[in-house]
Amino acid sequence: MALPTKLLKFLALGALGVCAFAGSAFAQAAYPSKPIKVVIGFPAGSGADILGRYFARQLEAQAKQPVIVDNRPGATSNIAIRYVKGAEPDGYTILFVANSNMAGSRYLFKDTGFDTVKDFTPIASFAQITFIMVVSPKSPLNNLQDVIAHLKKKGDNLYGYTNQTALLSTELFKQMTGSPVKSVAYKTAPDSMRDLTDQQLDFMIMDGTFAAGQIRNGALKPIAVTTKVQSPSFPGVPTMQEAGLKDYEFAPWWAAYLPVGTPELVRAKLESYFMAINAMPETPKFLETVGAISQNDTGKQADDRLKAEIPKWEPIVKAAGIEPE
Repeated sequence: MALPTKLLKFLALGALGVCAFAGSAFAQAAYPSKPIKVVIGFPAGSGADILGRYFARQLEAQAKQPVIVDNRPGATSNIAIRYVKGAEPDGYTILFVANSNMAGSRYLFKDTGFDTVKDFTPIASFAQITFIMVVSPKSPLNNLQDVIAHLKKKGDNLYGYTNQTALLSTELFKQMTGSPVKSVAYKTAPDSMRDLTDQQLDFMIMDGTFAAGQIRNGALKPIAVTTKVQSPSFPGVPTMQEAGLKDYEFAPWWAAYLPVGTPELVRAKLESYFMAINAMPETPKFLETVGAISQNDTGKQADDRLKAEIPKWEPIVKAAGIEPE
């Protein structure tokens, strides 16, 4: 008996739907099947780039596909973040970014062009970075109390910064000590080195990823780290709290994100790669050389961590008197 035409059409459409679903599921299961792009909002050679390229290399080994690092510096990573927001949500464009950008941007810019919670899906967080106060090796200042006394006596002081974490960690230092000091923005940490070593800048609170090598080479003198406990990357260097600044703590971290809408199967596979990378014995060894420690959050944990931090940034920005750009 011949089936009615409407029933045949219904069955045909159902078969097409099943095929489409099966094809989509197969494509996700086969992920990754082509090169992956990692976007970093800082230039090549910066501390962020050094950190990001290590994880990009390890991701390449895990995924068994080429991983290309795409440096898109500018606007304290906002250019890179906007780029990834607009990328195809297929798992082939990944953002490596600091919590300061994801939590603080909404308070530092009038219109970022993105919402860090609504427009992105976290894969995992993978490193906590030590920031460190440094001065020129020519400077007579040797500890935090020397720095505070110098700033209050001199009165006309300058500090440099290259990212939101450096800016806000220094503004917190200013608030807590009453030190009169003005900021000078630099595109990268290497750009600031001449002014810092020539003592045109009185000090900087700098990304430890870059500072670690400079300190080892004698190009910078360490004063104190911003984390709650001492860093194994800077043996013997006290924390701000140990140096006399009670309750001071600034501990930035880095995470990987995808554009919202990326299939969960793809996100979960990438998360498993980052879990595996941080479980490798060479990862903490590498991180120690660049002033960092492992932070092995899942995507859910990274999301919870970010949402808990966002409200903490607003009062720091407001107290610092920073007007959104």
